[in-house]
Amino acid sequence: MDLNNAVMIVTGASSGIGASTARAAAAAGARLVLAARREDRLNELAEQLPDAIPVRCDVTDPAQVHNVVDAALERYGRVDILINNAGQGLHEPLEKVDPDDFRAILELNAVAPLVAMQAVLPAMRAQGAGSIVNVSSGTTLRPLPGAGAYAASKAALNMLSTIARAEFADSGIAVSTVYPFVTATEFHRVLRAGAGPVRREGAPQAQTPEQVAEVILDLVRSGAEHADLIPAKLGGSYTG
Repeated sequence: MDLNNAVMIVTGASSGIGASTARAAAAAGARLVLAARREDRLNELAEQLPDAIPVRCDVTDPAQVHNVVDAALERYGRVDILINNAGQGLHEPLEKVDPDDFRAILELNAVAPLVAMQAVLPAMRAQGAGSIVNVSSGTTLRPLPGAGAYAASKAALNMLSTIARAEFADSGIAVSTVYPFVTATEFHRVLRAGAGPVRREGAPQAQTPEQVAEVILDLVRSGAEHADLIPAKLGGSYTG
């Protein structure tokens, strides 16, 4: 899909990968609908972009998700791209995982992206085209002790994404999945519970959110099924 003049919804757009994706997409000519809970940050980002609207949204509330789609249709008349980026981590050994914390990240990391896909589907089907990129995690491909509950929530998203790709293909909608590795964002400072992994000597350098954003936009352009950002030295495909 050509990004120029395309209408893109980005969830979790107030920081990190979401904000970087919005900036990169705007630079490529996309028109943005920015969704996140932190309204002040959304407003600040929208002011920096040539054509963007901020919509405060808790993606775990289906009504608010549909409101984002309605705002896009009211402003631009179409929805071409959805970047399902909102999510949260949980880094605890499985024996210590609070079931309520696990339910909360399942709701945010798996159920909310499903609701967002459902919300954009009618508009994309009417257009006969669309692109959805679901932001998963490299922990679903390379097991990391302490990340079991988080990886499980993202593994659920992986399967939703895979099946959506098959089910939506006849409507001209490409569904893709990206698997970031360790990214230099505030992600590990705002975990649902626990603490981020300890960096070991010789471990690969954390990727920037800008690097992840470029991979996301490449998926939009190509419609490819997936891209992983696991470093090649760890058996992944990322060499950037």
